[in-house]
Amino acid sequence: MSSNSPDFFGQLEQQLQQREDNHLMRKRHTLESPQGARVVVAGKSVLNFCSNDYLGLANHPKMIEAFTKAANTYGVGGGASHLVCGHTTEHHRLEELFAERTGRDRAVLFSTGFMANLGVITALLDKPDAVFEDKLNHASLLDGGLMSGAKFQRFLHNDMSSLQKRLDKTEARRKLICVDGVFSMDGDKAPLKELAAIAKNNHAVLMVDDAHGIGTLGKTGMGLCEEQGLTQDDVPILMVTLGKALGSFGSLVAGPDVLIDTLIQFARPYIYTTSMPPAVAAASSQGLLLLEEESWRRTHLQQLIDYFVAEASLIGLPLMPSSTAIQPLLLGDEKLALQWQKTLLDHGLWISAIRPPTVAKGTARLRITITAGHSTEDIDLLLDVLKKLNRSTDAGAL
Repeated sequence: MSSNSPDFFGQLEQQLQQREDNHLMRKRHTLESPQGARVVVAGKSVLNFCSNDYLGLANHPKMIEAFTKAANTYGVGGGASHLVCGHTTEHHRLEELFAERTGRDRAVLFSTGFMANLGVITALLDKPDAVFEDKLNHASLLDGGLMSGAKFQRFLHNDMSSLQKRLDKTEARRKLICVDGVFSMDGDKAPLKELAAIAKNNHAVLMVDDAHGIGTLGKTGMGLCEEQGLTQDDVPILMVTLGKALGSFGSLVAGPDVLIDTLIQFARPYIYTTSMPPAVAAASSQGLLLLEEESWRRTHLQQLIDYFVAEASLIGLPLMPSSTAIQPLLLGDEKLALQWQKTLLDHGLWISAIRPPTVAKGTARLRITITAGHSTEDIDLLLDVLKKLNRSTDAGAL
């Protein structure tokens, strides 16, 4: 490298400037209130349409009570990893409760969903193996597949023919199929029944990341597997996160005894991480109990989703096809997505503009999320501003 080349941090500055010039710079907003349908950002009260707190549990009084009681009993920190002295009765209770509710043999608690997906895939696969992933999978599933050392293959989104063609060509020792249950940026669902059948027919194992399905889908809120009538035999590896509809933090992986024993022995993100605070695990257990106690939240949420989709169709909004709480409004252009985001915030509506590389080039969008904390009036306010924005864009000016 010549002496005239930018130094290490100078190169980073150029990289950041290029991202800014391309309208791709990510920026943080500071929340000044608890999570909820209405929050305070930069001193301004706004309607929150970008949270994954789908059931409105993050600030629920019973969640706070469970957290506080456990903190008074166990203190704040986990102290060590689960395999040293950091595994408390609250952690264990949560694992047992989730396994029971989902009909799985056992479950194991990870600190984050990202760590869980990395831990599972890298613990189960190595160079003689193969992993097959939907092209729209979450980054953590993709990174786990790449880091595992197994032959990494991506199939077209929800395309069973594309998956089968790749399975036909493999001679791998172990075959793992990984999919999101509900895809986080598109809001659509994976066809789990078809995937389970393909996995069985090809001596593969199916892993489902149901981060955005748990709590909101299924008769009792146990997610997409429950909604589609699938058991542990169909989906041997189930991962869910606790920081979305369940209102807390962390993640769980559930499945057969042999899976859980293997993860405890070989999943590095589990073995070498301090356990989460016991109080957080206690709050998560309370979140699972609230799914049954306050099932009206799921009913109300689905009513709001159906209402939003129907009304958005009537005014011609370019929504992507989704029946879940994630309602992407496709705009295509990155600059336009940022303009819409700013205008909405000016009108007291907080929605995130999602741009590459999170989504493919040319598919920038507003990721609208609806929660049980919203009302029909809130939805009407959102629709009114979106209708005006859509008209002004059609007319060629914002």
